[in-house]
Amino acid sequence: MSGYELLARDLAACGRDGYTGELRVTGSPGGVFHLDGGLVVAVESPGAPAPEALLLRSGRIGGEEWTALVRESGGARWPAAGLIAHGYSGAAQLRVVCAMALQDAAFAVVAGSVDGCERGPATGPPPASVAVGEPPTRLLQVASRKLAALLAMPCPVRPDRERPVPAPLSLAAARLGALQRELLAHADGRRTARDLAFRTGRGVYTVTVEVARMLGEGLLECVESPHPIPVRLPPDGHGVRPREPAPPAPQPPPAPEATALPRRRPGASGIHEALTPERNGPGWKEFFRLRNQTAK
Repeated sequence: MSGYELLARDLAACGRDGYTGELRVTGSPGGVFHLDGGLVVAVESPGAPAPEALLLRSGRIGGEEWTALVRESGGARWPAAGLIAHGYSGAAQLRVVCAMALQDAAFAVVAGSVDGCERGPATGPPPASVAVGEPPTRLLQVASRKLAALLAMPCPVRPDRERPVPAPLSLAAARLGALQRELLAHADGRRTARDLAFRTGRGVYTVTVEVARMLGEGLLECVESPHPIPVRLPPDGHGVRPREPAPPAPQPPPAPEATALPRRRPGASGIHEALTPERNGPGWKEFFRLRNQTAK
C-alpha cells in the first residue's frame, strides 16, 4: 500500500467513525490533521505556512503587534478575537485565511511522502480552526487534484525538491507580477518552492505553481546537481577501493655541463694531514737537480 493510499484509508475511517482528535502523519514533511466529529477543522504541516505566517508576511500586522496580542490573549496560538478587536483583520478575512492554510497544509502532506498514520487524543484546541469542517475524503481529493494539475504542467516541480535561480531572460523581462518579482528576488539556488512560500508569506501551492510557470517561461531555471564521482571496486568484491599509484614527481632539468672542474679548497673537510703532507727530505725536483750537477 502506498503512502497516499494509507492516508486516504485512515482519513476515511476517521470520517466514518465521527472521530474527534488528531491524526498524526509521519513522513516528509508530514503533519497533523485535527478532526472534530469526523470533519477536518485544521491541518498543520512544516511544509506549508501557518495562518499566522500568512498574516505576518502579508504586512497586515507586524511582529511586535502580534506578540502583544498573544500576550493579551494569555498565550493563545491564534488570537482571533484580538485581531478583530484591534482592527488588524475582519472576521470574514480571518475565516478565509484559516481555510486557505488548511487546504495548503493538506496539499503539502499529499505532495510529500507518507510513512505512517496514527490516531491520538487532542493535545489542545485546534489552532486557527475553521467554523465548518471539511469532510476528510473531499479534502484529500482536492489536494490530489492540485498535485495532478501541478505535475501535468510543462515544467513540473515539487514543493521541496527543485531549487531555482533567476534565468538571464528574467533580467530583461518587462511585465512581471508582484509574486513573480518576489520570487525572482528570493530564488538563489538554495531555496525550494516551500522555502519561497515561507519567505514571501504565500501559500505553498500557489508558489509552487508559479515557480513551474516561470520555469516554462524561461524566467527561472534549475541548476543541475553535480554528477557523483564513480567509485571503482576491486574484482574480489571486498569493497575496498584500490589505491591508485601516485603520479611521478617532476624531474629537475639536467644541470649544464661544467666547463672546468671546481677547485677544492684545502681544509674544507677538516682533514689537514692528507692535504698538506710534511716534507722530511728533498723532493723529486731537488733530486734531479743534484744528479745533474754530479754528472758535470
